[in-house]
Amino acid sequence: MIYTAYELIWLFFIYSFLGWCLEVVYAAAAQKTFVNRGFLNGILCPVYGFSMVFMLVFMDTLRGEWFYLFLGCLIVGTVTELLTGLMLEKMFHLRLWDYSGKKFQAGGYICWSASLVWGLLGIVVMKFLNPLFLAIIRELPGLPGMALLICLLLIFAADTVTTTAAVMKMKNQSPAFQEIAEGFHQASKSLQGFIIKVVQRRMYRAFPKLKKEEPTEQERQEMIRQKTIFAYGCSFHKVLWIFFLGAFLGDLTETVFCRITMGRWMSRSSVVYGPFSLVWGLGVAGATILLYRYRDREDRYIFLAGTLLGGAYEYICSVFTELAFGTIFWDYSGIPFNLGGRINLLYCFFWGIAALVWMKICYPRASKWIEKVPKKAGKCMSCLILIFMFWNVLISGLALGRYSERAMGIPAQNEAAHKLDEHFPDERIEQIYPNMKMTE
Repeated sequence: MIYTAYELIWLFFIYSFLGWCLEVVYAAAAQKTFVNRGFLNGILCPVYGFSMVFMLVFMDTLRGEWFYLFLGCLIVGTVTELLTGLMLEKMFHLRLWDYSGKKFQAGGYICWSASLVWGLLGIVVMKFLNPLFLAIIRELPGLPGMALLICLLLIFAADTVTTTAAVMKMKNQSPAFQEIAEGFHQASKSLQGFIIKVVQRRMYRAFPKLKKEEPTEQERQEMIRQKTIFAYGCSFHKVLWIFFLGAFLGDLTETVFCRITMGRWMSRSSVVYGPFSLVWGLGVAGATILLYRYRDREDRYIFLAGTLLGGAYEYICSVFTELAFGTIFWDYSGIPFNLGGRINLLYCFFWGIAALVWMKICYPRASKWIEKVPKKAGKCMSCLILIFMFWNVLISGLALGRYSERAMGIPAQNEAAHKLDEHFPDERIEQIYPNMKMTE
């Protein structure tokens, strides 16, 4: 099923509200009192909205297979919860939930019981609730429905900015968000003070652990090193360099693997310029961000995390390219234990092995090498990498778009389309992407 942006935004608000209701009921049962457990002040829990929308978009092809649908929803919900938890702690030093006391948990962000709940919620939503909500949305009058949705978006944006400014003022961590709070101050000092005070009171009541704590001596030393060393820790610059390195090495690895198993050299690049595999680059960068704090854990934990995360990531990439470009870049239908031809058990194990080798062997060496780069030169090179890859991805997307249009018999409509047809004819595109298939 193909959803419009209008429908997806409505569904995001609906499931965010239902998620907030679940959280309030759970907190009321545990604490015997009403507590607004959401990060925002309004009656929304965005993590539920995003999770359900992701499930609807990426798991729709599994609607007829109960077990695989449950497994897919479980993975998507768990990964979304993990990413949300990591983002909140990275940006705000804030934890809205903590599963540390439960069995089979990872860093307190996710646990087995919560994952099972995500799987069950996904089944209920996709099988029963979503058809009902979708029918209601499609019956809404066009103009009033759009006007109401715009109002909800504006309220959501204002709530997000207000809550973020209040939390950052409590934590006193980020100059960027302090500027937001200062903006409130300039607009109206009394109103800004009232808003911040109300939000702080609500946040302290819902999350007592928000009370500011003085940094330890080790944390102070880490902050000093972070200012003097280029790309220290798991910073933006290091992740960018790792993405670039992972994209190149991933393409090289796949090319050699195809040569050994298939007896011929085959392009495995994701872009039109250079041997770079975006799937591998984003996968390695994402694995570094997610597994960085667990790099010293036992091998089996890294392997299991890499297997699950890699499988979910490859599945999502497959669905995205099919929806965005109408193309399929890989098909595992002929390999046993596959899921819709998008992933298979053997290659999921490869992701686990790759995560283990990367975090235990390659990353420590790459990290030390990157940190030795002079700070100014490193930042200049980061800018060049960012500009080159952005341009490469942009041109690749446009070229694939024109390839799809040519396959549908759509002629070039402007000068840019003529240039794309001239520089990237079908023969060149099929040489760069030899396994690509068009969908109906």
